[in-house]
Amino acid sequence: MSKPKITIVGSINMDLITVTDQVANAGETVAGTDFETLFGGKGANQAVAAARLGADVSIIGKVGDDAFGSEMIKNFEENDVDISGIAVEEKTPSGIANIIVSDNDNRIIIVAGANGKVDKIHVDQYTSVIKNSDMVLLQFEIPMDTIRHTLDICKKENVPVIINPAPVAELEREYLSAATYITPNEHERAQLFKMREDGLPEYYEQLITTQGFQGASYFKDGREIMIPPKSVDVVDTTGAGDTFNAAFAVGISEGMTVEDAIYLANDAAGLAVRKLGAQSGMPMREEL
Repeated sequence: MSKPKITIVGSINMDLITVTDQVANAGETVAGTDFETLFGGKGANQAVAAARLGADVSIIGKVGDDAFGSEMIKNFEENDVDISGIAVEEKTPSGIANIIVSDNDNRIIIVAGANGKVDKIHVDQYTSVIKNSDMVLLQFEIPMDTIRHTLDICKKENVPVIINPAPVAELEREYLSAATYITPNEHERAQLFKMREDGLPEYYEQLITTQGFQGASYFKDGREIMIPPKSVDVVDTTGAGDTFNAAFAVGISEGMTVEDAIYLANDAAGLAVRKLGAQSGMPMREEL
């Protein structure tokens, strides 16, 4: 079977991770126990995860003209992600995420940097890449106008799209309707999708909802079906959702049913949380 062709249009970050037993309150100083710089950004995470799971992956995005930018491009090359869609933005820092890890959970501050300059003109240069994709994967860490423009291209070219609406941002109905699947977590779903009179959320037929330790759910015949994960030892949940999205995209692109693709995605996400950092624990296909 040929590799599924997946294109990610999204963010590329360096994660600056501080581990602490106690999170500081305003005006307070506490001691941390560890610090690392690790590769991240929702777009980059999903690209690396999909590549490790056996897909032919391209990423469309931008990095800054700094040391982080060159390191992140090298990381893509080492993970067999096509970097032809990445531009280096001059006089601009690369995007960063400041992540505080405490008690098996995380708090994140994102500075967009070059990700904020991923515009329509940049995406237009890679329309042929999008056109030849089996699946396009989008998240909300680049400008929303660029998200809308990419969805317009996908609709015109009849390319399936997964929208991962994170971090939460409003998107017009016409664009949500254009998505093949929408993959919020339970908090994002509650914020973005109202309940209808029949008790079902808006766009329920497209919704794949990740629900942390409970697994993930989808709707079939008007009923929500939960797919539980395997039990895993959690070190760091950063990147679990991105791994889920990438694996789900790979499974669907390979022709799996929605249920089987969710089982694959749950397994991949479960393996990803075993190590510190978004990409560190992302599994190779043979590990599943």
